[in-house]
Amino acid sequence: MREGDTVSGRIALVLGNGSGGVGPHVRSLGLGLLRRGYRVVVLGPPEAEREFAFTERGMRFSPVRVGSAPSWSDPAVVVRLRTVLGGADVVHAHGLRAGALCALAGVGPLVVTAYNAPPSSRGPLAAVYPILERIVVARAEVVLGVSGALVRRLREAGARDARMAVVAAPEMGRVLKGRAETRRDLAVSPERPLLLTVARLAEHKGLDVLLEAVPTIADRAPEPVVAIAGDGPLWGELHDVAAEMEEDVRMLGRRRDVADLLAAADVFCLTSRWEGPSLVIMEALRAGLPVVATRVGGIPDLYAGTVMMVPPGDPGAFAAAVGKVLDDPGLAEDMRARSREAARTLPDEQDAVEAACSVYKAVARW
Repeated sequence: MREGDTVSGRIALVLGNGSGGVGPHVRSLGLGLLRRGYRVVVLGPPEAEREFAFTERGMRFSPVRVGSAPSWSDPAVVVRLRTVLGGADVVHAHGLRAGALCALAGVGPLVVTAYNAPPSSRGPLAAVYPILERIVVARAEVVLGVSGALVRRLREAGARDARMAVVAAPEMGRVLKGRAETRRDLAVSPERPLLLTVARLAEHKGLDVLLEAVPTIADRAPEPVVAIAGDGPLWGELHDVAAEMEEDVRMLGRRRDVADLLAAADVFCLTSRWEGPSLVIMEALRAGLPVVATRVGGIPDLYAGTVMMVPPGDPGAFAAAVGKVLDDPGLAEDMRARSREAARTLPDEQDAVEAACSVYKAVARW
């Protein structure tokens, strides 16, 4: 979008970073808006364009580095946002940092999607979160939350209109090798259960809890294999811990064959301290896997009755839940059936775009 461009039907999507499910959601939303005839500009860090190729897909991309923490460059970012977004019919910021900077830039009508709960640990990010929240709820016409708990928090903070965000289930990658060949590649014999986690290796994913639970989970015959796919800031630390364990824990790194890994697995595990709608759980449900996860964020809102849930931060409870699935074939088969059934009702791109357009039309008064 160029300065002064006021063509009707222009939607600006602003993201601070594309980590987790934010980047895929923005890409999916932008594509759906393009198909409906809107003109879409995405503002975000250059690496988001490299990873998600917004320009290739017909969107206009404008680099702006919002960042995850306050920075000396924030005033310049506010000026740039004000300049670039002056002609937008709707500005939809993804993340509280992006939303707060857009609010300070005075652009709008402004819609903000909040993805994360306040950080659990003390520090600069925990201290700044309530400030960002106050700025967003004071300026945004609509604030969306990816969990019921977030929506309630935003309402309590004073949001004039807080609603649940609709996030589309990701497109499933193709299964290229299938279960048997993938297990052979991983050197997992047919009789051994394979437990799989796919996650960014970051603090909020609680992978330390999973590793603490492993000795109890592994205390059965045949011994399960625990595979962790993903990369992130905790790669080195987690890799070192896993390497010192007597149990069979495989650190797989970042993988492009997640569909094959899901096909090869017997149970999907997620020990997060916080999740939104959890796109990876959606993928596990589509693969027909039993899922054991922590009761956090959007998980209880979306997957009650399908996913076996335990409190966060409790390795004993997590190990016991996984053990129930491993030791009871009837329960495992029932959970597989429930996963396949739930997968049929997951929101798709059309649902997400329809929900977003409903909000846009209300705030833009088209």
